[in-house]
Amino acid sequence: MTVLQAITLLLVAFGGAAVVLTRHVKRQALVLSFFGMLLTLLFMSLQAPDVALSELAVGSAALPLMLLGAQAAIARERQRSSESPKADE
Repeated sequence: MTVLQAITLLLVAFGGAAVVLTRHVKRQALVLSFFGMLLTLLFMSLQAPDVALSELAVGSAALPLMLLGAQAAIARERQRSSESPKADE
């Protein structure tokens, strides 16, 4: 194991802990994107460029965008349900 691989492994460990410890959803998506970049660096240091490119696309872009989209849809649904008149009344 090289020094670069050891450093990237430590960064990935700290990045994973940061993702888990972040409580706000929007901040967590941002930290998750940064974590995907760290994993990309780790895979490049392990000489796996095909896996690194996949991680770059999925972990750094697609997954955080999906989380933010889902959170926005939930917020819209909550707003609609709070504005609509109740049928029981």
